[in-house]
Amino acid sequence: MNYKQLQTPSRTIMTPGPVEVDPRVLQAMSTPILGQFDPAFTNIMNEVMEMLRELFQTKNKWAFPIDGTSRSGNEALLASVIEPGDKVLVPIFGRFGHLLVEICERYGAEVYTLKTEWGSVFEQQVIIDKMKEVQPKIVAVVHGETSTGCMQGLDILGKACREQDVLLIVDAVASIGGVNIPVDEWYIDGIIGGTQKCLSVPAGMAPITYNDRVESVIQGRKKVEYGIATEEEFGSKRANMIRSNYFDIAMIQDYWGPRRLNHHTEATSMIYALREGLRLVLEEGLEERFARHSYHEAALMKGLEAMGLTIYGDPACKLTPVTCVVIPDGVDGEKVRKLMLEQFGVEIASSFGPLQEKIWRIGTMGYSCRKENILKVLQALEAALIRNGFEPKRGEGVQAALDYYDVPSYVLIKEA
Repeated sequence: MNYKQLQTPSRTIMTPGPVEVDPRVLQAMSTPILGQFDPAFTNIMNEVMEMLRELFQTKNKWAFPIDGTSRSGNEALLASVIEPGDKVLVPIFGRFGHLLVEICERYGAEVYTLKTEWGSVFEQQVIIDKMKEVQPKIVAVVHGETSTGCMQGLDILGKACREQDVLLIVDAVASIGGVNIPVDEWYIDGIIGGTQKCLSVPAGMAPITYNDRVESVIQGRKKVEYGIATEEEFGSKRANMIRSNYFDIAMIQDYWGPRRLNHHTEATSMIYALREGLRLVLEEGLEERFARHSYHEAALMKGLEAMGLTIYGDPACKLTPVTCVVIPDGVDGEKVRKLMLEQFGVEIASSFGPLQEKIWRIGTMGYSCRKENILKVLQALEAALIRNGFEPKRGEGVQAALDYYDVPSYVLIKEA
């Protein structure tokens, strides 16, 4: 069989991930391959660590990506700190809280949960009170829950965890690079980001950082694999060793550290992509980037509401880069999405669990967070709704967004 050269259709991707990749990142991925121990490449690795510290707003020694999609970062950090029987508290307010429970249980944790209605989050004191009751080793929590478009407050929780000697592990896959997350200021012990969302890098890496408290736990479980261990390390047996080999952060940090001890073959082109994505974030400036995400989020919401649609969830805890929209009664949400994709090349997302077929999720993340994309998604959604029997306020959505864009730019607003 003859296969044609790969040609993918042009899309405007407005999902909560993956999103459109910045063309400069794609260009960086075409850079020639270097050996993983070539000094030119290890220097790039060091630069990535430096830039990740700036992104996470931390002075942590360790900040590097785990090779794998965002879930790999969650699993690596949790697998490396959880020993069988450890108590872990997981507040659940959407699908990905359940994922944290799943991972923790697989590594033998005794998991305690808090649950709240999807579309809301927890008062931080509720979590703190539960901590006092359970006395866990770890609190594992999602910061930005893409399944509901909600964002959990952490500024008080982190300090309380430190006071109670509890490790705070945070899934910030959907929020890092799109909203302010000052890791050190919020006393976050370990945090996981994602490349395919607000960083506008392809899926395939999960940036993490963790502090000395986490490293102490990890080093207490360290076992170097036999094929690369020194004679002294070869004789060292640990009953409490980290159960995963691939997600063993004790070994991965030896790979990223001065020892450069081989653990896996690095995903070279993805490192190039991550470096360029981080460079672009820092070139834009963190505050400016956060303001840009808020600016285009506001334009989208004004357009949706002017169209006659309802924003889902508690507005007090809305996740800036994800806007959830209630599917109107009598409208087949999947038919609307299909028409938008096939006729306009615009992709939005459905949701999961109790929200499946109840809401659409629209991402305004990274490179996808642009004026032309906001206007295009509003145009496509209006047309698709009309074709599927719902009568929006015709033309009002785009006009409302344009009216918003007619005011001074978000930089001027921020400085006013």
